[in-house]
Amino acid sequence: MENYGAIDAVVNLWNEEALSHRPGWTDEFFVGKVKGKHDSQGISLESMLEGMDAANIEIGFLVAAKSGRLGLPGSYHMPPEVVAKAVDQYPDRFRGLIGVDPFQGMDGVRAMEDAVTNMGFIGAHLYPHWFDLPPNHARYYPFYAKCIELDIPIQMQVGQSLIYSKDQRGKSVGRPIYLDDVACDLPELKLIGTHVGIPWQDEMIAMAWKHENVYIATDAHSPKYWPASVKQYINSYGQDKVLFGTDFPVLRFERTVAEINDMELKPEARQKFMRDNARQLYKL
Repeated sequence: MENYGAIDAVVNLWNEEALSHRPGWTDEFFVGKVKGKHDSQGISLESMLEGMDAANIEIGFLVAAKSGRLGLPGSYHMPPEVVAKAVDQYPDRFRGLIGVDPFQGMDGVRAMEDAVTNMGFIGAHLYPHWFDLPPNHARYYPFYAKCIELDIPIQMQVGQSLIYSKDQRGKSVGRPIYLDDVACDLPELKLIGTHVGIPWQDEMIAMAWKHENVYIATDAHSPKYWPASVKQYINSYGQDKVLFGTDFPVLRFERTVAEINDMELKPEARQKFMRDNARQLYKL
């Protein structure tokens, strides 16, 4: 076991307060589709920290997700105040990522800036499939420009998306190749493609290899099922470009780290992947 704490770049709050803001499809999706563990009382911050401690994870980035346009069936926005409250309660263990809804326009841009400058959020987060707009769509560009001004990275889900709400079936619009347009247009923007990019993981690797400002996060897919090219990239020429994540509670902390231990990565590559890359990118 390493003697430093890892940084989990993608974590969802699951306490009672956070669950009160999530929609009715939550149980069916997390228990039925992704075979997760879940109970009606949720998972307290203290229980999360116990799991992080057991896995030697020092810091988790909590997502204030914006999943779809408010008012549409199945959509929800996690209030940034809920995430900020958790960060304030455990400032040494949590950081916040502010969600993006491109349909909020400049009001959303200003709200994102407020979350960063006045509430301590350290990055942005985007679910393209919830808005049926690929990452290179014009509606996102004001948010991208503001991320550059604020000097914060933006995470976005790439690869296949699932059916979360049967009332709003999102298409898999997040092909990693679309990041090529964004990175060429905005070379100062720090882009992170989450969820590994599966099933287009090699496309995601190609984008991270091509662009110095494009990175990969490995959340939501169990490490033991990662394609060989992903493991090789982390352990070789991509060791500076990949961030560890779980998408908790989709993946649990201790089991995920144990599966990474089984990979027997080179010590230097493992340290960059588990901690140093996120620390440098987010300027912790």
